[in-house]
Amino acid sequence: MCLILFSFGVHRAFPLVVAANRDEHHDRPAAAAAFWPDHPQVYAGRDLEKGGTWMGITTGGRFAAITNYREGQAGPAAPRSRGAIVSDFLTGDSHAGNYLERVAGDAADYNPFSVIAGDLRGLQGYSNRGAAGAQAIAPGIHGLSNHLLDTPWPKVNAGKAALAGTADDDDPDRIAAALFAFLGERAVANDTLLPDTGISRQRERELSPPFITGERYGTRTSTLLLVSRSGDVIFHEKRFAAGGIATGEDLRVFRLESSVTA
Repeated sequence: MCLILFSFGVHRAFPLVVAANRDEHHDRPAAAAAFWPDHPQVYAGRDLEKGGTWMGITTGGRFAAITNYREGQAGPAAPRSRGAIVSDFLTGDSHAGNYLERVAGDAADYNPFSVIAGDLRGLQGYSNRGAAGAQAIAPGIHGLSNHLLDTPWPKVNAGKAALAGTADDDDPDRIAAALFAFLGERAVANDTLLPDTGISRQRERELSPPFITGERYGTRTSTLLLVSRSGDVIFHEKRFAAGGIATGEDLRVFRLESSVTA
């Protein structure tokens, strides 16, 4: 997952709105978002190489999503998969802050990452490249790409503005249309706005749009998640192959357990 935009506790109809693009190598096998047979409370896509996930929600209202943190060319694989950070939270029952503090204790076991975890009562954020441990995320509109939360990269700033533009709209179809339009944006950012993450300037350009169209690496899924105040969940996933070619999509609607929204 390389771009996560989310509105938490501010939208008048949906206390949680998430619009996200997952960028990954096209040859890495993955399953489409669905309820997991071995953990039927979890709704998420699944990495078929390591078994974890990049983003998901449970019928109990637990939510988590992760991005890699870019700092130059990728090094050797760490002992643990970053996707397990998300899947272990979704399948567990620990408070997000306590869980992420435990993850922080094993930070060196993972390649660089930033993660969001929590539920409708509160979200926590943590990065093993940040200066602090797990931190509560204030209600508001936030964005996370391949750095720390709300680092003002062009696609983060533009995405937060797009999300803010839907804050007064109660129609999920209009919200979806606006946010999927942004997630599908392929325009390269101006050179003067590009970050310096230790890779070439040309590679920074290629990775700067919300939607990445590489032949070997690029956007694999675009996802919209809406959770209403009554506990209805809308999870809409669009999938893509090399070159940004659409390969399928699924829209699933389900309801959180009554105790979550009571």
